[in-house]
Amino acid sequence: MEKKWNTRRGFLRRLAAAGAGGWALKAGVLAPAAALGETPAQRGLNVPVRYPNGRKLPWHWDNGVKVFHLVAEPVRQELIPGTVLDLWGYSGSAPGPMIEVNEGDRVRILFENHLPEPTAIHWHGLEIPNDMDGVPGITQPYIVPGGRFTYEFTLRQNGTYFYHSHMAMQEMLGMIGPFIIHPTVPYSPAVQHDFAIVLQEYAVLPGNSVPNTMSMEYNWLTMNGKSAPAITPLVVRLGDRVRVRLMNLGMDGHPIHLHGMQFWLTGTEGGRQPVSNWIRRNTVWVAVAQAWDCEFEANNPGTWMLHCHLPHHMMNNMASSVGPMTRGYGLPAGISMPAGMGMPSSGAALSPQYGPSMGRGMGISSQWETPEANGPQHGGAMAAMPGMGPSVARQRHPRPGQPYESPAPHQAAAGQMHGMQPPNAIAPNANQVPGFPQDAYMEGPQMNMDQAVASPETYGLPPGWSGFMGGMMVLVRVVDDALYQKIQGLRRQAGRKA
Repeated sequence: MEKKWNTRRGFLRRLAAAGAGGWALKAGVLAPAAALGETPAQRGLNVPVRYPNGRKLPWHWDNGVKVFHLVAEPVRQELIPGTVLDLWGYSGSAPGPMIEVNEGDRVRILFENHLPEPTAIHWHGLEIPNDMDGVPGITQPYIVPGGRFTYEFTLRQNGTYFYHSHMAMQEMLGMIGPFIIHPTVPYSPAVQHDFAIVLQEYAVLPGNSVPNTMSMEYNWLTMNGKSAPAITPLVVRLGDRVRVRLMNLGMDGHPIHLHGMQFWLTGTEGGRQPVSNWIRRNTVWVAVAQAWDCEFEANNPGTWMLHCHLPHHMMNNMASSVGPMTRGYGLPAGISMPAGMGMPSSGAALSPQYGPSMGRGMGISSQWETPEANGPQHGGAMAAMPGMGPSVARQRHPRPGQPYESPAPHQAAAGQMHGMQPPNAIAPNANQVPGFPQDAYMEGPQMNMDQAVASPETYGLPPGWSGFMGGMMVLVRVVDDALYQKIQGLRRQAGRKA
């Protein structure tokens, strides 16, 4: 046992700053922070990290060691309501649960392999003994199906790290999880909110639930295992300081952009950076295997986006249905993977026969597209379709940081769904404009799913908001104290920590 565990005072001090998270010391006993009327940041303690749509891996004490139990296993992960993928993850989810610990902790991870093939865990960025590094065949034997392995080491650093399989294609099926190490001395300036977000992407072929790990193109982009609009918004109080920890493990880098405010880059996968190295940005490129800590003052009220700025990463299940292929004569989209890569068996790669398929293959084939009519907007068909007619609702926009208000009762045309296109959203000559349709290719915004993704954090958003979200997007809601307290109350009612 290390010396720092030999005194009762040292044990209680570390317990208050670590696993207890939302607890504080008062008169020598542990008491809930809420009972003291102050936040961890106000007490000079580390703020527990929130992992939206994820969970933390539980642990218990064993003679001064924090013991975790982690299982590699197949999981079924719902990206958005109705879309479930068969992935590989840890202890029930992909990405796996967050391990949250403190600098100086001794940790023991009891690992079990429930996969049908060998695996091991690499602790990305951790400075630990070589035999704990988790590289099969190099630092340890691989762990066979049904096998177990115990990882144990002392943490002598702090920052944003993660764990993942060191079997390459297993990574592409979701095998990563955050590993957060709080510092012995809390960072300054203190934050009131600390969020962890894991970035991943999957290529899913039509009619399949298992991602194609050989593909280099992706149609499902996720934050913490969810795609927008199912990603839980980050709700913060006006004037608070916020930290967002971004981690990426996949095949693509992501330029993550924050609307409405600027942030400081204060840390990397190498740990907290000196203040002299901080960079002020509103967009950060999160490359593969990187982590970035972004901190900002929530000084601009309103609902802001934090999202990947790659256009193809801001939509769900993107398919080859834009441009001329859904108009005119229904141009074909190729018939094979070589044709989609510009290598047809005959003819020119950019001919009308093969050109539209260029770069659109998902790794197996690019099917011929069936000629189709020009869409439901013609002949008034759009307005006649259930849920596609014009809304007669008159919604009142709120002041920034306050909830969206609508008349009560809310009136809308029969069958109308919020977020659909009004009748003048498409120009009369749209079909004559080269390139049309692009964002209007569905003849309206994405079908909204406000109720299906409702949570305390979505309270007060405008009706139909979910129809304008897709892919790697999350909302940052900077709200006044009244709305913040209302949402926190809803969180408590839902049985979640505020």
